[in-house]
Amino acid sequence: TAYRVGFSALLLCLIWRPWRTWPKAPDLARLAMYGAVLGLMNLSFYMAIRTIPLGLAIAIEFMGPLSLALIHARKLIHFLWIALAALGLFLLLPLRGAAHALDPVGVGYALSAAVCWALYIVLGKRTGHLPAGQSVALGMSTAALIVVPIGLLEAGSTLFDPKILGLGLVVAVVSSAIPYSLEMVALRGIPKRSFGVMLSLEPAA
Repeated sequence: TAYRVGFSALLLCLIWRPWRTWPKAPDLARLAMYGAVLGLMNLSFYMAIRTIPLGLAIAIEFMGPLSLALIHARKLIHFLWIALAALGLFLLLPLRGAAHALDPVGVGYALSAAVCWALYIVLGKRTGHLPAGQSVALGMSTAALIVVPIGLLEAGSTLFDPKILGLGLVVAVVSSAIPYSLEMVALRGIPKRSFGVMLSLEPAA
């Protein structure tokens, strides 16, 4: 998580240079909250997959965006799309021999990630009037301030192993820097319910 968030923050700041037009105080507060839930979402998810299978963790985590989509659903077609997304996630669950995998701590972390993901969408939408690159760079920097110290405390000098650093950089680019930038652009143009349902394509992909 430290690699993913920390490297992403550095790369996004180098690319977007958010300090060129500094946001006003109310917008900075929104970006700080957005970044905090972003960091906690990542941390909670990785804590979850220590003790429960990846498929189960993903399915639980996606309850966040799908619940948000359900709250904002108004028409029958909205509910239909949400039901299809939920069914798809259900089919991805590791149902065979999964009884041993229901570690309550792992499930708790996955649920925490789900709540953070729903808040991430809501708070990301509230910063939609700001340039997407600036928003994601400052948000990721806030997330790094929360997550990277935990990584340093947990891993110590191992965190600076050159081989692992290289892999961490690749993970940061493909799983955070690019996707979160695109998500911020998407949030400016589509409703929260549509965003939440479309996110359910991620585990299938």
